[in-house]
Amino acid sequence: MAADDLSRVFSALADPTRRDMVARLAVGDATVNELAAPYDVSLQAVSKHLRMLEDAGLVTRSREAQRRPVHLEAQVFDLMTTWIERYRREAEQRYRRLDDVLAAMPDEPLPDDVSPTPGKEGPS
Repeated sequence: MAADDLSRVFSALADPTRRDMVARLAVGDATVNELAAPYDVSLQAVSKHLRMLEDAGLVTRSREAQRRPVHLEAQVFDLMTTWIERYRREAEQRYRRLDDVLAAMPDEPLPDDVSPTPGKEGPS
């Protein structure tokens, strides 16, 4: 997936209404009217949201007789997951290296004037 495609996907998912539509389509295909039902917006506004999801490759529309269901394209999520997973692994490797450095440090006690004593406050 090219960077521009990825930007379109993340941009499409930046809107809470579109994320909600994606969540609902994960359960099953739906028509524009079915997707519009819970929102207090026009069908035109819902169609604009769907067009953005479609341009990002997240959904497709098909024709079944008189019905035009919207279908979630799950493979886009696989590509997003791969992209995110790459950076998660890099972050984990950095934390592991930090853990190794911290584990290799000698366990030296703190000087008496820094170490808190029970019942007493630290230096003023």
